[in-house]
Amino acid sequence: MTGIVSRSFDSADEVRPFEEGMGRLDLLTTESGAVGRAVFEPGWKWSQHVKPIAGTDSCMAHHVGYVVSGRMKVVMNDGDSADLTPGQFYEIQPGHDAWVEGDEPCVALDWVGFVDYAKQ
Repeated sequence: MTGIVSRSFDSADEVRPFEEGMGRLDLLTTESGAVGRAVFEPGWKWSQHVKPIAGTDSCMAHHVGYVVSGRMKVVMNDGDSADLTPGQFYEIQPGHDAWVEGDEPCVALDWVGFVDYAKQ
C-alpha cells in the first residue's frame, strides 16, 4: 500500500446507469471500501429509476455521504423527510424513496451505501 492514493471518478472502476438515462453511479473500489459518486438528473426518482433494478419496494441501502450540488428530497417509509442541499452531510437509514428537486442534477458522494446500489 502506498501512502497516498489519488483517483478520479471520471475513470471509475464501475459505472452503473440508472433507468431511462436519468443518471449514473460511478464507483471506485479502494482498500478501505467502495466510494461512489452519483449523478441524479432532474426528474430522477428512486421509485422510478432505481426500483426496477433493486427489486425492492423502497431503497434498502444505508447511505452516508455528502451533497456536492443540486437538491434532493428524501422521504422515509414512516413519512419522515429531509431536503438535502449542497454542502450537507447525510446519513439515511434503509427504507426510503428520494427524488431530485429543481432543474439541476444532484451530485452526491457516498462511502457506505453505494457498493450494491443500482447493481444489476
